[in-house]
Amino acid sequence: MRSLLDEIISEVVNKVKKEALIEVEASGRHIHLTREEIDKLFGKGYKLNKIKDLSQPGQYACKERVTITGPKGSIKNVVVLGPERKTTQVEVSLTDALALGIKPPIRQSGDLEGTPGITISTELGSVNLDKGLIVAKRHIHITPEDAEKFGVKDNEVVKVKVFGRRPLIFDDVIVRVNKNFKTYMHIDYDEANSSGFSKGTLARIIE
Repeated sequence: MRSLLDEIISEVVNKVKKEALIEVEASGRHIHLTREEIDKLFGKGYKLNKIKDLSQPGQYACKERVTITGPKGSIKNVVVLGPERKTTQVEVSLTDALALGIKPPIRQSGDLEGTPGITISTELGSVNLDKGLIVAKRHIHITPEDAEKFGVKDNEVVKVKVFGRRPLIFDDVIVRVNKNFKTYMHIDYDEANSSGFSKGTLARIIE
């Protein structure tokens, strides 16, 4: 009897979570590369090696790592994400930016006009970007079905409560609706640490 009750409670809790909450993922520093930059950094015609699929369909982490260098310092072992992009983009946290000695703006992915450049290097080559360094604006990837369920629309700005070990309300969260997405909220490690994030942390749109 107790086992059946526990099972029913668990099922109800999971249903409530699915209907009301969104899973949160913490995104570390990473880089998206063009075909041209891959050739310069790893050799002409080099193919990136996928090691792990990410939550968003078609996106994956690669075996390849690079070093990024600014006026004050370097950060090694920065993961490359695939597939190839039309424009090279480097995403760091504000803490990373201090170590590099650069002040990148907080932007949505792909909004690179007026952003600072950075040097990317491997043992085989280097690239000096004239733009492309950003701190990613916190955001929610969401399916059209979930957007309707939560009452939000594409490019809407919302407040979200993250239920980590140190629950925190994040303002200025951008909603990105696309039929090819899976529903997840993305924050960087500065934000994750401030909210006591751990894998499986959930969040709720509150406004």
